[in-house]
Amino acid sequence: MTATTPVRFCDTTLRDGQQAAGVAFSVDDAVDIALVLDAVGVDQIEAGVPAAGAHGRRTVAAVLELDLKAAVSAWCRCRREDVDAARAVGATNLHIAVPTSDLHIGQLLGIDRAEMLSRAVAVVEHALEKNATVSVGFEDASRADEGFLIDLGGHMTELGVKRFRYADTVGLLEPIGALARLRRLTRQVPAEWEIHAHNDFGLATANTLAAIQAGFGWVSTTVNGIGERAGNASFAEVAMAASHLCGRRHNLRTAGLPALAELVARASGTAIPAGAPVVGSRAFAHESGVHVDGVLKAPLTYEPFDPAEIGVRRRLVLGAQSGRASLRAAAAAFDLDITEEELIALVEVVRSSAVPGNRSLVARSHNSSDMPQTAA
Repeated sequence: MTATTPVRFCDTTLRDGQQAAGVAFSVDDAVDIALVLDAVGVDQIEAGVPAAGAHGRRTVAAVLELDLKAAVSAWCRCRREDVDAARAVGATNLHIAVPTSDLHIGQLLGIDRAEMLSRAVAVVEHALEKNATVSVGFEDASRADEGFLIDLGGHMTELGVKRFRYADTVGLLEPIGALARLRRLTRQVPAEWEIHAHNDFGLATANTLAAIQAGFGWVSTTVNGIGERAGNASFAEVAMAASHLCGRRHNLRTAGLPALAELVARASGTAIPAGAPVVGSRAFAHESGVHVDGVLKAPLTYEPFDPAEIGVRRRLVLGAQSGRASLRAAAAAFDLDITEEELIALVEVVRSSAVPGNRSLVARSHNSSDMPQTAA
């Protein structure tokens, strides 16, 4: 994997996102989300778990029928019956999750590593015999013995598996340690690697970026970071950070990210926090006088990237922290002539009016191209 190779996105909103407590997408919801994911340019959509029941089968079948540009995959436990359920609805891209930590192997399944390896080989062989394209997930990999991961990867590679998912199942990775650990793994098992990071300590996006730096070419995300417990790596955060912080290309049309976020928020019943990175309503809102003065003169002084990249406009908010630059810009937007003395008096009126109700008074949107240039 080279620095010029695009990062590829496997979005699992319809699978892991739906496993968030209280979230249940209808088949129509899933179809709508899949269509917008495809329009945004996601590389793969993990559509659900056919073995989970009739609803899961209907959902995966409905997404498969859409004839999307994105690949569509079904998630399977390491069981033959899961493979059979996925193939029965027409899924040809199967992701098979293999428990890899001793905690999961011994305490959850009551077997040892040798038996887990034998089961994994048998299930993957079964899937390949059914003409499926298989990726293998290392479940709870961040708590697994590295030697076992390498051994498992070697056996899977011999079977013809070319893509592996490293799952930080309960969010225990930290990015500095993850970089070294994941880099070792990519060197020991040359393959296409995907990171699947959970957010239990708020590090899912950071760990995903560490994986990209370690040579991983695929990232697993969910829209708005929804998922079990504290959720997963956020699609929008990873998309923008991969390009701006890691200098990596991807195939996404980022102007569609806010609409996608709103769609999933409505369908999941999970509101987007106002301060959420990238897609939150305050992500490009400025009230502080110092900050407003800065973005009016040179937007990058207080913004990490141009909001036009995600199809939105910055907002200049009048409130308790506003200064003369904010009021001057607001007056210019309404073609009002105002003297410096009037401006100073108006600043005090705005500040005093905003404080009692702890509220903003006015929010005005601006593009970088049409913002007036002012002095402080």
